[in-house]
Amino acid sequence: MNNDRRTFLKQSGLVGAGMLGASLSGFASMIDAAKNHRQQFNMSGYCAPPLETVRTGYIGVGSRGTSAVRRANFIEGLKVNALCDVRPEKLEAAKQLLTPSRHQPEIYTGHQEEWKKLCDREDIDLVYIATPWHLHVPMAVYAMEQGKHVAVEVPAAITAEECWQLVETSEKTRKHCMMLENCCYDFFELLTLNMARQGFFGEIIHGESAYIHGLLGSQFARDKYYDMWRLKQNMSRNGNLYPTHGLGPVCQVMNINRGDKMDYLVSVSSKDFMMNNVAGELAAEDTYYKQYVDKPYRGNMNTTIIHTAKGRTIMVQHDVTSPRPYSRIHLISGTKGIARKWPLPARIAVGHGEWLPDEEMKAIEEQYTPEIVKKVGEMAKQVGGHGGMDFMMDWRLIDCLRNGLPLDQDVYDAATWSVVGPLSEWSVANRSGSIDVPDFTSGAWKTNQPVSLTLEGGGTTGVLAADQTH
Repeated sequence: MNNDRRTFLKQSGLVGAGMLGASLSGFASMIDAAKNHRQQFNMSGYCAPPLETVRTGYIGVGSRGTSAVRRANFIEGLKVNALCDVRPEKLEAAKQLLTPSRHQPEIYTGHQEEWKKLCDREDIDLVYIATPWHLHVPMAVYAMEQGKHVAVEVPAAITAEECWQLVETSEKTRKHCMMLENCCYDFFELLTLNMARQGFFGEIIHGESAYIHGLLGSQFARDKYYDMWRLKQNMSRNGNLYPTHGLGPVCQVMNINRGDKMDYLVSVSSKDFMMNNVAGELAAEDTYYKQYVDKPYRGNMNTTIIHTAKGRTIMVQHDVTSPRPYSRIHLISGTKGIARKWPLPARIAVGHGEWLPDEEMKAIEEQYTPEIVKKVGEMAKQVGGHGGMDFMMDWRLIDCLRNGLPLDQDVYDAATWSVVGPLSEWSVANRSGSIDVPDFTSGAWKTNQPVSLTLEGGGTTGVLAADQTH
């Protein structure tokens, strides 16, 4: 990493908890330093050498990781060679989900850094990381340095410096670093992306996104997140901690990093009305929770507004505590039409009219359903994983690696979508000050090509029915 920029990053406070006291001038210095970055190699549109079989190792087999391991049974050309977790019982449970005739993984456990041994193996092409957030970047960087492609859970990074580490390592090693943003592969999101590509909405003006999910109880549950890691994140940071689920699909519609870029953002948070109260109530019954009382919990609702270079706007909300129904909003607004997924049912309107009736919605769906859904959509629903989007994401990743195709999400997407988290924290701490968003593409966004919705050159990876996995 460029030493001058590393110095600026540290001085700006955008590394770790020191960010909360960052000044406007300090942040400006970080942005100026970032401008000095010179792209070593453009990973957008990069075609890595094809792999007939994608030999994969999974680090972290909690809820997300175990589900990913199970899905591996249904994807042709994917072989699970290694599993790693600090909890032996989780590894054994995950291993039992694999078809023994196809997958006989070696197990790594018993030490906090056993994951490095998995990354060091010569028979691993792809490292799939589903660990707590603060471990994502150290693991991803090390894996790429060992010559492995990386698929990392969301968010890919939690500081601005970590985002740069991912970009620079991917460029240096020419190894893919894909953030596993599964919501980009949900059915309505893919439909609206294809509609936007074909001009249905006209010029895109505005998008709205969110992660609104009632996780208050699970964040305080002692058996839900290993070592209470997610509660600790909410206890030490104040901003949009989890922006990518809603943001990713909107960014793809707007061709962020591929014809447009995020320019600046502002962010505001409510105070905490709930988390400290719950901690106090639990501590009255169980002394274990006294350590979580009177802590600086993040505000229950965060709203972040992003302005792009082409003058578009994106709203991103984050609320995982209040009793609101689940929503990622997913609103796409253009000069000719609009789509909105939540609250359900998903709806589309054209011109200045009302929401289209069901029969017209069905006709639009038939006309604009993209190839990937036609290819594996039904199988995805059978295999599952958040309704099938997880399976389509994994299938597409493996198909691209097997055919030497560019990935739908590159390292610049991982960095740009993730950096909204720490930048929102900075803005909240500075009375919703306007914050520039770093250009991780170093200007290549002007010529990078949009995400392809065709399967040209790929689509050859088979899907295995349940009776074929044994």
